Amino acid sequence: MAGIVHGGGLTAAVARYGGRAEDWLDLSTGINPCPPALPDLPMAVWNRLPDAGLDLAARKAARRFYLGSDDGTLPVAVPGTQSFIQFLPLVAPVGRPVAIVSPTYGEYAHCFKAAGFAVEAIASVDQIEDRHGAVIVVNPNNPDGRIAERATLLQLAARLQESGGHLHVDEAFGDSAFDQSVAAHAGSYPNLSVSRSFGKYFGMAGVRLGFVFADPDLMERLAQSLGPWPVSGPALAIAERFLSADRSGLDAVIAERHHGLIGALNSADLEILGGTSLFALVRHPEAGALYEHLANHHILVRKFDYAPTWLRIGLAPDQAADQHLAGILKRFSSGPNGTAC
Repeated sequence: MAGIVHGGGLTAAVARYGGRAEDWLDLSTGINPCPPALPDLPMAVWNRLPDAGLDLAARKAARRFYLGSDDGTLPVAVPGTQSFIQFLPLVAPVGRPVAIVSPTYGEYAHCFKAAGFAVEAIASVDQIEDRHGAVIVVNPNNPDGRIAERATLLQLAARLQESGGHLHVDEAFGDSAFDQSVAAHAGSYPNLSVSRSFGKYFGMAGVRLGFVFADPDLMERLAQSLGPWPVSGPALAIAERFLSADRSGLDAVIAERHHGLIGALNSADLEILGGTSLFALVRHPEAGALYEHLANHHILVRKFDYAPTWLRIGLAPDQAADQHLAGILKRFSSGPNGTAC
């Protein structure tokens, strides 16, 4: 991760701006701040190695949750979708450039470049050419929330199959766009892989868990690469419980929290460029100064070295935090020339 700026650097923010970590409002990640209550887990889950039954139960629950079906290929459980990004260069044809619809999550370019691939940042799937050996599309995209239509992605997968290319679709924030998911089609295209993040929607990023849907041969290669017991027993058990539960309550909480975020941003007249159900991307001509203003008031958001007028702001945990955010934003906008007063 060296050289890649990510959200979530609360320890570094506290060291620079002061205060206690527990007093900060961390809005720098696109993670649900209101996770479900942890289930009671039997001691055996902690005491034993995660056996095949535990892994299978979690994978079956993931198939039902993400595909809405008990049929079809089971996904592979991975220790965070970042682990699959590290694996992707092994799938891409050697000697051909990799196209990444950009700007997006920086680890894709980082990992492919480290593996010796030429990486080309492209603005849309319309710019993909047959010479590209692998294509990365984050859908919905992080950080702007752009969505590529499912039909477009499937046409692209078929086209790349003819030229020997691979398409990976990162659906880390796909829980807000289920209707555009291509995960159900991954087993039908030998050159299509899809990753889903468990931690963002459920607010459990710390368990480091994701699922990958792909052709059975590719998933077997992935499983062999990961080795035995790649995902902890508690993570698998928690996933099986949450993925099997009714999601309507959690959807309602996220929708309410998103409404609160948009209200806070609108009250400060911030320009909203896009986002997903878990974050919003805003543009401000003095975004750097606004970032510092928020940090000085112990609110952490995500800034971008490649887009100095952008800030990504995640969901706050409750209405009181929404009001606090709105108040600090207004204090900035009410100052001379849009600076903090």
